[in-house]
Amino acid sequence: MRVTIWKNDKESSERSITRFNKKVQGSRKILKLKAEKFHAAKLSKRKVRDAAVLREGYRAINKKNAFYN
Repeated sequence: MRVTIWKNDKESSERSITRFNKKVQGSRKILKLKAEKFHAAKLSKRKVRDAAVLREGYRAINKKNAFYN
């Protein structure tokens, strides 16, 4: 999808550029391009498991502390 704007008659060039930039940010095209540029490799099974163990530990701590707040 292409992002386009039309400059209004009484609108300054700076304002139209700002409006265009907001539309580009809203379309999230830049984020998609950056994600493609800096592609991260998939995590190994071991790292996925380690992350899951840590996550469960944090959940247990938060659940325990929820009663004391």
